Amino acid sequence: MRKPVIAIDGFSSTGKSSISKAIAARLGLIHMDTGALYRAVTYYALHHCFYNEEIDFGCLISELPSINLEFRNISGTLVLFLNGQDITAEIREPEISGFVSLVAKQAEVRNYLLDLQRKGAAAGGIIMDGRDIGTVVLPDADYKFFLTASVDERTNRRHLELTNQGVTIDKMAVRENLVTRDRIDSERETAPLKKAADAILIDNTDLNKEETISLITSYIKEF
Repeated sequence: MRKPVIAIDGFSSTGKSSISKAIAARLGLIHMDTGALYRAVTYYALHHCFYNEEIDFGCLISELPSINLEFRNISGTLVLFLNGQDITAEIREPEISGFVSLVAKQAEVRNYLLDLQRKGAAAGGIIMDGRDIGTVVLPDADYKFFLTASVDERTNRRHLELTNQGVTIDKMAVRENLVTRDRIDSERETAPLKKAADAILIDNTDLNKEETISLITSYIKEF
């Protein structure tokens, strides 16, 4: 029997990736963090197309053919490699967060990554999280969920995450980054962040990680 394809979209710091990863482990699925793809392209841009404190998008678009992104299945977890380098830690740096929404709004970047994402889901048995999975990447996914939470709660979560990573940053700066990313992601012309019409809305403002996982899996039939 073909295993299901599950799409989880939502705002930053709603726990999409960690929740998707936990659900994948529980259900025996592969987890693909598509946000990591955009972070990887951003990482490349900051190292190859960054001038005067800004990304040169003309440069980045011309360099896209030089960006080789590959998910490798390591002990059941998809690990992202950029041109042969494991960049798991590097793409989670605050600097990446400050530019990733600007990179992700570029139509050329989204189109470049679309095929890679769809190929990953072709055989089924995958849970994919992002911002346009249920609306653009996998509109025919077997299950679609959209995660949201209040800005205050998301700020607290992101600030705690960064603090635990040893990053010192003002909580207000974290909030401003989230609000800016929300606006850019929701207002971009190509594949904006929005809930698919047939997606199940999950507001986890007052839910912890395990409660959110239990709520989502309650909608998924046994396979």
